[in-house]
This record gives sequence, C-alpha cells and structure tokens, in this order.
Amino acid sequence: MKPLVPVAPGTRVVLGVSFFVLFVALWAAVTFGGVVNKTFLADPLTMLRSGWVLLTQMNFAHDIGMTVWRVLGGFVIAALLALPLGIMMGAYKPVEAFFEPFISFSRYLPASAFIPLLILWAGIGEAQKLALIFIGSFFNLVLMISVTVGNTRRDLVEAAYTLGVKDTSLIRRVLVPGAAPEIAEQLRMVLGWAWTYVIVAELIGASSGIGHMITDSQALLATDQIIFGIIVIGLIGLASDLLFKWVNRRLYPWAQLGR
Repeated sequence: MKPLVPVAPGTRVVLGVSFFVLFVALWAAVTFGGVVNKTFLADPLTMLRSGWVLLTQMNFAHDIGMTVWRVLGGFVIAALLALPLGIMMGAYKPVEAFFEPFISFSRYLPASAFIPLLILWAGIGEAQKLALIFIGSFFNLVLMISVTVGNTRRDLVEAAYTLGVKDTSLIRRVLVPGAAPEIAEQLRMVLGWAWTYVIVAELIGASSGIGHMITDSQALLATDQIIFGIIVIGLIGLASDLLFKWVNRRLYPWAQLGR
C-alpha cells in the first residue's frame, strides 16, 4: 500500500465484502457464544427469521416504501431549491454576503430540535416529515454548492471573459459545468444525511415507516426486528449510494481520473 495510490476495482470489492464478512462473523460469535444476552442483541439467524416475518406477515414492505418516499421527497425539494441559490451565492458575492450569514447560522441548528414546532405547525402527517428532511438537508447543501462554485479556477473565468462571454453565459458554460462533478458528490453525501433525518422524524408521531417499526419493536424488546430495520436502512442507503456513484461516473468520467 502507498498513500493515494488507487485500488483496482476487483480488489476494492473484495476488501469491502471482507469487512462485512468479518463483522457478521464477530456478531455471530458473541451472540451464539453467549457473550451477549440475546435479549439485548439478537443473533443473525433470529434476525433473518424475524425479518422474513416482518416482510411476509406484517406489511413491512409498505413501511420501507413510505420511508423511501419521504427521503426522496424531502431531499428532492431541498436539492431543487438549494441548487439555484447555491450557484447564485457562489457566482455573485453580494448575493453570498446577503444569504451566507443566515445559511451558516441555520446549518448549525439540529434538525431534530424543530420536531415540536413542525408537529405544532404541520401536525404528524407527511408534511412534518418532509419539512424535517428539508431543514436537515437544505442549508448544508446550499453552502457546499456555493463554496464549490466560488472555487472555480480563475484562469478558466478569465479565459472565458477574454473570449467575450457574458455573465449569464459564464455561469451556464463555465461555472456550473466546472462545479458539476463535485456538486454531484455533494448531493450523494447529503442524501445519506437525509436518511438519518427521516428515521428521527418517524420515531415520533408516525404510524408507518421503518422508524415507526423500530419504535414499536423497542417497546417489545424485539432486538431482532430493530436490527433488521437498521440493516434494511443501511442496504437501501448503500444501494442509493452505489447508484449515485454509477450515474456520476457516466455523467462526469473526467472527474474520476486518479480515484
């Protein structure tokens, strides 16, 4: 191994899978070996059996669908509003000076602290959950996009002006294309954060969703169901992350050089 030397795709897959294998093996060892009481940590086989029951008899597929819909809904709304504002802040310094202090202030506010207010304003329906995901995603995304656009190489900007490009064309043909690969990676990262916010939203005042199932399972000390729900979240998140990476590689192949 050498610092910053890329790993072959096949080797990367083997190393990634190996960690999961070791993790499950350690989990099985401490549960089947009696090191940890199964009341507090279910073994892998019990977890799988409970997961099958959840999917086939307890309509857990509906809960999964509701959670995915909430994540995508809140994230898409945040992204659609954050993209133009972040680009404008990065391109025009007066716009940045106007919005940046409030955006920086807001991104430090924990989204979960808004739950009581959101329940008061929007009830416990879907609007409250979408709003929580929006709050948790929007402000960070705006600032990240703004910084990325603002860090566009100055030689590219100067070359464009030398060729007679107008301001609006500069944004459309230089700033946005130059920042697009990194913005795509930022969207991928923030989508992961959105998953944490939706579970928090579903833990309080929800009648469906993975978080709701986890809360009900906690009351019954059903750690097998809790673990299955957590694993499902991780698997869906991993799948969405890999899909995002695949799309980014197809859209911006030049940005993958050296990775």
